[in-house]
Amino acid sequence: MPRKQGDRYLPSALAGAAATAAGNGLARFAYVPLFPAMIGAGWVDGGQAGALGAVALLGSLLGTLAGRHSVERNDVPKLLNFGMLLLVLSLIACAWNAGFWWLMVWRCLAGVGGGLLMAIAGPATLAVVPPCRKGVAGGIVVAGVGFGIVGGALSVPALLHGGVAAAWSGLAALVALLWMLAHRHWPRAQLNRPPSGTPTHGNLLVVTYAVHSAGMVPPMVYLADLAVRHHHMGIGAGAMIWLVFGLAGVAGGVLAGQLADRISSRVTLQVLLGTQVLALALCIQPSTILIVPAAGLAGFAAVGVSTVTLTLAQEIAREHAVTLWIRCSASFSVTQAIVGFLLAAAFVATAESHLVVFSAGLGLSVLAFAAARRL
Repeated sequence: MPRKQGDRYLPSALAGAAATAAGNGLARFAYVPLFPAMIGAGWVDGGQAGALGAVALLGSLLGTLAGRHSVERNDVPKLLNFGMLLLVLSLIACAWNAGFWWLMVWRCLAGVGGGLLMAIAGPATLAVVPPCRKGVAGGIVVAGVGFGIVGGALSVPALLHGGVAAAWSGLAALVALLWMLAHRHWPRAQLNRPPSGTPTHGNLLVVTYAVHSAGMVPPMVYLADLAVRHHHMGIGAGAMIWLVFGLAGVAGGVLAGQLADRISSRVTLQVLLGTQVLALALCIQPSTILIVPAAGLAGFAAVGVSTVTLTLAQEIAREHAVTLWIRCSASFSVTQAIVGFLLAAAFVATAESHLVVFSAGLGLSVLAFAAARRL
């Protein structure tokens, strides 16, 4: 049966989703359930584990900035293939416990690969889909992050039966599998920077996305550790909490894209950021059972906000949309890197207090919601 005209974008959208699933969902966010396991195995202590999470955020910034300049001189499939290769190599390298600084280098490079893929996959996909499908296609691509998180949450507990090294190696194999499935369908788009420069009316969107990213650092780095070591739920339960985050992220990506096609993207963004505020508030309350809905709400908001921001960049900047999206992605990465290192230091200084870390995330999430109200 021939594929419908409106569905021809699906292979490229699904390939873009594979890129974000590998780059952010697996290579970066599968570290969250690994966080307490690495501490328990003696590979790192709590402060070092937090620093490894933060350095991946720094790498993501570098990858995003590299994408901004490389996209003008290289075709999209070549850049996406390079990003996937970097992920596979970094994950394999992390399987060797050669000390904290060795892991720091490779976690940074994993962030570079993820940032490159996130900066390019979304705009390249939207460039090859019809206007009426941009919200849905963007939702599919960004929802790939959620699918990757789900894959990591399901696979990491099983892989950890073979030890921490086996878990890193297994993640490398999963990324290689996604690469094999997706590379033939990479979107073939030309993403040149418009010669007239970037309009400034997207600045508030950049700021909103940056503050949103800062508020999401605690759940994106410490959520499983909050469940395991603060609420004493066990490593398997911590991975399941992260699974809830990922499943909700898939839903957030897809539903946010559909809403953006039907109602105001700005209103959708405000709803999602309000959801983020509620999620962080639930993370700092004492009841263990409320960690589950907190994880779901956080995942829904995390991926949904990225989907709507990608759509809003198209609405606000039009021919400058690629540049605005990369600016948003860069602001996301630099803010998360700075806040990530600050929270890692605060975590150590407060005898590993999850309350301090998540309270900071709550305050930043409230600021993001306030900024979105002004868009």
